[in-house]
Amino acid sequence: MSITTAVSPPATTATATTTGRPAAAGLQGDVDNRATYVSFGLAYLLGHGSAALSKGDSPLLDLPGWLPMALLGTGLAVGTVQATRAALRAQRAATDPDDVLSGQLLGVAWITAFAALFLAITGLASTLDLPDVQSLLWPTGSGLVVGLLYVAEGAQRRNLLHYGLGSWLALTSTAALLLGTPGFYWVLTIAGGGAYALAAVLERRRLKSLSGAPQRA
Repeated sequence: MSITTAVSPPATTATATTTGRPAAAGLQGDVDNRATYVSFGLAYLLGHGSAALSKGDSPLLDLPGWLPMALLGTGLAVGTVQATRAALRAQRAATDPDDVLSGQLLGVAWITAFAALFLAITGLASTLDLPDVQSLLWPTGSGLVVGLLYVAEGAQRRNLLHYGLGSWLALTSTAALLLGTPGFYWVLTIAGGGAYALAAVLERRRLKSLSGAPQRA
């Protein structure tokens, strides 16, 4: 008499796909960039806006020549600090060694980029004996540098809003050179400041769509 033993198939268990990155590591873009966007946005609106109103053949306001650059420089300094903090917070939230290193390098890149920009603009103005050229190179150069850094950060954090904002800033800041004064400053004020204002609103929505509490920059 033969006894047939029924062998049940082994139970299947769901296994996480190994991708080389822990699933709990979180999105690298889960960083609150609103403080950075507001700081740079105010720099664009106040700095470039005051320049647009006070420069050209028929200025609308009679402002000291140093005021627009002072407002722009102050806003850029605050924004750079906020952006560096955001990059370092993203680095601390990461668990993968490669992401940690990328976050550290991006944080330092902000300081390096603006130090190099300062040396380049100061050197050109001194060598060419054209001190007034700084009023054009600083707005364009800072927009280009910030834009490219945003592109790098957006790619590393997989943040499409950050990436898109960086692309827009890099293109509009350099394209503004095609216009004369005060059109140059109006483009930076509206296109740059407006983009930051929109990005701050969209950032709030983006953070709500992400799971988990974001790191506040």
